[in-house]
Order: sequence, then structure tokens, then C-alpha cells
Amino acid sequence: MGLPHSKTLARGHGCHSFREVVECGSPMPLYCFFAGECDFPMRWEAGIVSFLVQAKGKATSFGPAQFINRELSWLEFNQRVLDEALDAKNPLLERLKFFCIVSSNLDEFFEVRVAGVKQQIESEAVERSMDGLTATETFQALVKRIRRMVDDQYRCWREDLMPALTQNGIRILDMAELQLPDLAWLMQYFRTQVRPVLTPLAIDPAHPFPQLLNKSLNLIVRLEMQRNGESLKHLAVVQIPRILPRMVKLPREDGRQDYVYLSRLIGHHLAELFPGTKLVGYWPFRVTRNSELYIDEEESANLLKAVENELHNRRKGDAVRLEIDHECPEFIRDVLLKTLRLSEDDLYAINGPLNPTRLMALYEGDHSPEFRDPPFVAPVAVSLKDQPDIFAAIRERDILLHHPYENFDSVVKFLEQAASDPDVLAIKQTLYRTGGDPRIIGALENAVRNGKQVTAVVELRARFDEANNIQWARHLEESGVHVVYGVVGYKIHAKSCLVVRREGHHIRRYVHLATGNYNPTTAKLYTDIGMFTCRPEFGEDATNFFNLLTGICQFQGMQRFLVSPFELHDKLLKLVEREAENARKGLPARIILKLNSLAERQVIEALYQASEAGVQIDLIVRGICCLRPGVKGLSENITVRSIVDRFLEHSRVYYFENACQPQLFLSSADWMQRNFFRRIELAFPVEDGVLRERLIGEILALSLADNAKARALQEDGTYVRSTPKRGEKARRSQFEFIALASGDETARRKRAGGKPRFPQVKLAPSPFAKSKARR
Repeated sequence: MGLPHSKTLARGHGCHSFREVVECGSPMPLYCFFAGECDFPMRWEAGIVSFLVQAKGKATSFGPAQFINRELSWLEFNQRVLDEALDAKNPLLERLKFFCIVSSNLDEFFEVRVAGVKQQIESEAVERSMDGLTATETFQALVKRIRRMVDDQYRCWREDLMPALTQNGIRILDMAELQLPDLAWLMQYFRTQVRPVLTPLAIDPAHPFPQLLNKSLNLIVRLEMQRNGESLKHLAVVQIPRILPRMVKLPREDGRQDYVYLSRLIGHHLAELFPGTKLVGYWPFRVTRNSELYIDEEESANLLKAVENELHNRRKGDAVRLEIDHECPEFIRDVLLKTLRLSEDDLYAINGPLNPTRLMALYEGDHSPEFRDPPFVAPVAVSLKDQPDIFAAIRERDILLHHPYENFDSVVKFLEQAASDPDVLAIKQTLYRTGGDPRIIGALENAVRNGKQVTAVVELRARFDEANNIQWARHLEESGVHVVYGVVGYKIHAKSCLVVRREGHHIRRYVHLATGNYNPTTAKLYTDIGMFTCRPEFGEDATNFFNLLTGICQFQGMQRFLVSPFELHDKLLKLVEREAENARKGLPARIILKLNSLAERQVIEALYQASEAGVQIDLIVRGICCLRPGVKGLSENITVRSIVDRFLEHSRVYYFENACQPQLFLSSADWMQRNFFRRIELAFPVEDGVLRERLIGEILALSLADNAKARALQEDGTYVRSTPKRGEKARRSQFEFIALASGDETARRKRAGGKPRFPQVKLAPSPFAKSKARR
């Protein structure tokens, strides 16, 4: 079986003898996953290990039944978001926030995913997805599932959220409910603030149906007009201006919060827009369009200009969904469907507010603490507390930042210090969704003014952030920053910043790597992990990585980084296979993955094979998961859970047991085809023993222990909410992370007697290259 010598294995396990490996029951060091009893399945017999895990070694053919449909899996994720809106244990305004997020998510799903499925239906090629469905079958299944979700969502609004808001002093009033003073105030508001912006659009042979913008809210108006003694019926459209607030707040002196929908206010005063006519009725409607960008980079000499042109076309893409008030007459629905070239399957009759995302104004307008989650202000990470020189702190040891529980300002200050430090020679950074933050952009501009070489690799095609990225990228160029617009054929999704600094007669490279974007705003809302290091191997890899993005060269491999589309997929497959082989040999084998999505066929099949070999696999997948867990003889050793809570789970962590010498990687990449083959992604190892134990014993352990906001994926593709077992304590991972961050970090990291909780440990060797001596 090629087993290592027993003493060697015992030392790798953190024990003094091999018998201690077998008999250990006390808290274990890093090499056993989590502090607890060793689960190494073996017994001691006359000094020889008899392994209980046997190799299965059978070849398996994976058919469509072994995979969950990608699009349906995403819809189940959105259902979990809706479940948070339905959960009466959540504070009222937090429930309203989740309600709005459901609609925002569905909008993007129609703009991109449903639009893509419809294009597949229209194409000549007829293919089946890995779950066995054709595009037509997928679309039919999506329509059925979405209708059920939308019905549940608006029932939640009508029967639960709206009454609760009203009961707590946040009211949305109909025009008929208003008193004369309110009506007078609204009339004045309409005539001074609203009417000058409106443009009524007639629909007749002289006025063709207007080109309605994507996701714009409109009113379809039915009018009658007398001409030559004959009553003529007309249709017209009035677009609700996006520039105005959709929720009009009425003036109150007593603290009440009363609102009127802008669409209802406009509808009430439509007669002023169509004088001399009789208003028969009006009904809100909304059109969602295909919003994917289609850019032929090979034919485009200027990527920036190509993206700009496509952004203009996005607003007028093919319609993919029509939402309309449920009381709209059938013949008007038919007119809209025909005009937009849609079918009944694309029609959603809504009994409630169209475009609920605008209800976020209620969430933002009320600051009552009893309706919200407890306030939380992230502290500075303990490793950087009272550290005026961040470079000195990084020289001491690698630093891990867990956002939003630890303040993202440390990353911004790293850039600001680099920009003003006279010894810094160059700064190179990838920017994906930075949001044009003035501190990050300002630091790069200040670095240029201070004579440093500054390069920003900007990904213009970050979906729905393209226009924003173009604007601040041009601003950076004008300031003297060397801006590189991506790589032909690939999105740059990796998150990396390299600072080159002269220290005496030598050059030292400081690197920040992360799972999430350089965006201080989303860093307060998303869970992500970042790492500072100045390890020479990491600095060399970062240098080569940026040269790959900005220059002309072929990928030559890296010392530490795993980079897609060049090698990440293949090397992850090898890591999974190594765990399977260890299990067949009776060695400890385990895989833990924390991802946003798992949808690539080959890695799913590799996980199935590892499960069959006896590898215990725990997956924490927030969103899409096409793997079917718990299938006897296939995936019975695999669990899948999803956590949906206050913050959006976004970090990616890969854990491989490696026969009691764990390897951990952090990454920007999910396990999807686009991440492996159509994006530039980075995965990087965590080599510092303290950081590795924190990742294992804190971040992964608490996530796996969550029994309050976690849902377990079932064999049939549904999710069941985790609940504490009898006698078990309720565990809510995100709130425990907040408690850890808010408490005494120094005390938390110490044991009795002053011994550190996270001792240094011997590093596991790289499976890809001979280990090098640490600096």
C-alpha cells in the first residue's frame, strides 16, 4: 500500500508515537481537522495498522440523474432568500430587505440566464444539459418554479410584511385613503416635481409602440375621446421616471412614516396629461430585457469602445419577461405580448407592487433598532491593531483578514501607505468591482503623483458594473495610472495587489490576495477572506501573474499560485484524486469546500469518485450546486449545506486533508466552467500555521456547525433547514463571528498559562513542486 513509516506518520499527526495516533482523544493539533477526537479509522494490532477503509475502485458511469439542473438549483437559492423574508424570527426591516433582494435576484436571472435559455431554444442546435434536459424542457421547468416562487413572494407581501409594516407605523397608502391636506400636498408635488418630467406617448399608426427601457416601470393607459360624435378608444404609455423616488414620503410632524407609490400618484393625475379625453383605466407594467453583453473581442480593436457600445444596446435588448398588474384586461395583455414578441409563458400577473426593489426606500428610511439586526462596526484585525506601519506588521508574519468581521480599512490603508511611502517603487492591482471608491482610486492617483509606477488591471465586463468601471478607469488613465483592460477572451476575476518596496539594498514585494473585490462598500455586506504576505515565493508569483496580464508571454507555471484557465482545474482534480487514493490506502482523507457555486461536471464527477472511495466530503455552497448528495453508492459520504444570513457568503476556501497534513487554499474561483476556463482566477495556499488553524478551527468549523441559518441539500434537490438536535445548542455562524470579532481577541487567542492557542506547525509539502526553505 506504500504506507509511510509509523513514526513518520505519527509525527505528521502531531503525536509522539503511532499508538498515540490511534488512542488520542484529547484536543488535537492542526493536523486532525478540528480540535476533537481523531477519526483516523484504524486499529493497533501487534504494531501493524489494519485499515478499515477499503478501496472500492469501481468505475462509475454518471448519468443525467446524478446531476441537478443549474438553473433550478439557482432558483432554490433564491427560495432560501425568500425564506428569510418569510421567517418571523427575523427583524421586520431585515425581512423587507430579503424580500427586495428576491426581486433583484430574479431580475438578473431573467436578464442573463432565462435570456440565454431562450436563445438556446431559438438556435438550431439541440443539446441536453448534464442533467438531461433540453433548453425547451429547462424553460418549462423554470416557468413553473418561478410562478410558484412569485406567488409565494407576493403572498408574503400582502398577508405578512405589509400588515406588519402598517402595524408598526410604516404605511403605504392608496390615494383614496388620503385626507384633503395630503391630497393638496401631493397635487403640488406632482405639478412641480413630477409632471415636468413626464412624457405621455400615444400608440397609434402615427406613433408606434415606444422602445421601453429595460426594467423601467410604465403605465399602459386606456383612453376614450369623442370625435365627430364617435367615441374613439386609444392606448398610451407613460414611463415612470427613474430619476424620481418611487416611494413618495408624505410630510408628517408626529413621526409617522406614510408613503404613496409614485405610479399611483401619476395615475391619479393622468387627466392632466391627456386633456380632453376620458380615462378608462391604467395599469402598471414592466419589461425585462436580455442584458448580456455580446462582444467579439477578436474583431474589436478597442475593448473599451466595444463595451460602451454594448451597454447602449443592453437597454434595448430582446424582451424576456412582461410583468403587469393582475387587474389589467386580457386584451391589453395580449397587445403588450404581441408587441414585445412574447408568449403567455413570459407573462407574470402581479398582485402587488411591481419592481419591489424600490421598497428598499422603506428599509433605508426607518432606523428603528428593534426592526433591524443589532448594529455592528467591524474592528481592526488584532494583527494590525496599534500597528502604524503595516509593512512592518506583514514582515513579522502573514496576516489574515476575515471580512466583514474585520475592518476592510486595513486594505485601504495598505494602499494609502504604499502610495505615500518614499521607498515604494511600484503598485500593481486588479480591479473588478471596486465601485469607484474614492479612497482606493485616490490612493492609486496619489501614488502616481509621488512618482511611483502604478498599474491597474481593470475588468470592464464585471456584469452590471461595466458603465461604472469605464468611468473611473478613464479617470485613472487621465491621472497617469497605466490601465490595462483585461485579456482577450477572458474575464479577470482574480483579486491581487502587489507593492514593490526598496528596503536597504534589497527589494521586497508585499502582496495582498483575496476572495472578494476591492470594494469597501460590499466588504461590509459580503463575507470574504484576504491575506497579506511578503513571502518571496508569493511575491515572485504575483510579479509573474501581473506580467501575464499586461505583457505578451506564455504561462510558465507558478511556485505557489494556481491560475485558471491554465492549471487550476487540472490541479484541483489531482488534489481530489489524491484524497481518493489516500482513502483507498486507509489514510485519513477529507475534503471541505466553501464555495458560491458548484456546477462543473468534471469536478463533480471527481467528488463522486472520491466519495465512493470513502472520502468524507463536506460542501458549504451558498448558491448553485449541481451535485446530488446522499445517493447510496454514489455520494453518501457527501453533505451539502447553504448558509443564507445577514451577510452574503462569498469566500472560497478549499481544504484537503492530505493524510493529516492539510492543505488549504483561498481563491476567487467557484467551481464552475466559467471560472475554470473563461476567467483569470487565482487560488493561493495558506502556509502560515497560525492562519491555517484559524481557517480550520474557526472559519470552517463554525460554518459547518451552523444549525440556525444553514439548509441541507437533499437527494431530490430540495433544501431542509438545519435545526438543533435535542440537547444541542443553537449555532448561528455569522453571529458567532461577530461575537469573536467584537470580543477580546488577545484573550481568545490564549490558553491558560499564556500558551498561544494557534501554535506554529510544520508546513505540509506542496504536491506540485519540491518544497523550498522558508525565508
